[in-house]
Amino acid sequence: MKPVQFNNTVLRDGHQSLAATRMTTAQMLPAAPELDKLGFAGLETWGGATIDSCLRFLNENPFERLRTLKKAAPLTPHIMLLRGQNIVQYTSFPDDVVEAFVNCTAGAGMDIFRIFDALNDVRNLKTAINAVLKAGKHARGEICYTTSPVHTMDSFVNLGVELEKMGCHSIGIKDMAGLIKPYVAAELVRELKKRVKLPITLHTHDTAGLGAAAYMATTEAGIDTVEVSIAPFANGTGQPDTLRMLAMLEGHPRCPKFDTDALYKLQTYFTGVYKELSKFTGPANERVDADILIYQVPGGMLSNFRTQLKELGMADKYDEVLKEIPYVRACLGYIPLVTPTSQIVGTQAMLNVKFGRWKNISQQAMDIALGKYGRTPGPIDPEVLAIIEKKTGQKPVTERPADLLPPGMPKLREQLRAKELPDGDETAVLFAMFPQQVEALYKPKPAAPAASPVAAAPTPPPAPAPAPAPAGTNGVARHFAITVNGVRRNVTVQEV
Repeated sequence: MKPVQFNNTVLRDGHQSLAATRMTTAQMLPAAPELDKLGFAGLETWGGATIDSCLRFLNENPFERLRTLKKAAPLTPHIMLLRGQNIVQYTSFPDDVVEAFVNCTAGAGMDIFRIFDALNDVRNLKTAINAVLKAGKHARGEICYTTSPVHTMDSFVNLGVELEKMGCHSIGIKDMAGLIKPYVAAELVRELKKRVKLPITLHTHDTAGLGAAAYMATTEAGIDTVEVSIAPFANGTGQPDTLRMLAMLEGHPRCPKFDTDALYKLQTYFTGVYKELSKFTGPANERVDADILIYQVPGGMLSNFRTQLKELGMADKYDEVLKEIPYVRACLGYIPLVTPTSQIVGTQAMLNVKFGRWKNISQQAMDIALGKYGRTPGPIDPEVLAIIEKKTGQKPVTERPADLLPPGMPKLREQLRAKELPDGDETAVLFAMFPQQVEALYKPKPAAPAASPVAAAPTPPPAPAPAPAPAGTNGVARHFAITVNGVRRNVTVQEV
């Protein structure tokens, strides 16, 4: 029997789920070459909320992160999470913008694209899948797993069949909230194996304590790959830890072989990074919480949601908002809770708690009800739809949402030129999603204030001649981790 393969998510979903997506490129770089040596089938390094976080919080260019990580870990395929027609944002974009984004990402070094749609509407996957195939990269079509009165085993298997017909190279079962129970997961894998000829990957979270058991059960059922992380960016709202899964599979004929000493060293390193990100971590994300089986909130959202409610002065309303989520989700057609729908439902639950049910409705929740995100799995609650139709004066659309959008790239380039910003495709696709953040990234930074006059210091000794720069790095920002007086710092050096 072939060993089950492991993908590692520590550089993307691991810190998205447990540290609000705040790990910097400099914090990743010391670990990337070590991860690259271990024999993982793939490293998830990009996509999801990391692009937003790079721009909004870390003052990093996401494409530079991808190029830098690809250079640091060239041997293992890199994986990204792509939200179909939403790219990595919360709304649909024109086809030409999606195609340009995929081309830029492939050119920057991405190998495997995990492509999903929050509603499991295959119409929203078509453009992204075709663009990945045209770029000569691996398209992994994702089935967003959830539970509701309208989601069945047959519906998930039929979606897998559709993904194979669309040309996907493999299929992922994306259990974003850690809901899938072990024997259900095994049955889904077996049923998919009967109907499709593609490799299958299971991606789950250990939020409810089911993740590692689901990996065990699907290993028995013939799963090809499971996705793991590295503690402390593992378990809880993250993926099960690599060392933990190796221990659970020890003695099984499909147990893979890894250098456990190297994994322990990486765990020690990431423990230091976890401490550096302590502002964004906490026991609430680390614990097992079976309530998630009711609320169905993804791990990455839980990590960010606690932070956001705290910033809004609603930290004491966390449990109340969480309990409102299943009600909002049912009213909006039992949509799976995955970005962007998880944030939309979470925001509307917060508004319902703060102002009263449906007294204040977010634009995105109205767009879900009006079909602007695609076809919902179940019907919209008639009373809620009536409120939204009255408020907007609109009726629901039935077309693929992107069919209603004109091409976007020419206008984006014009806007960038008007702002005297670079107008290449990379900047344009980022600007389409995060205009203010991109503008801030390219704005000249204010010069540091001049030092105050002080007494003359002793003349320092002559500086030694600089060592020659390594070939191919002239002008490139290089990231280092240094320790000064026992304190670890991340620094970026721009070679000139």
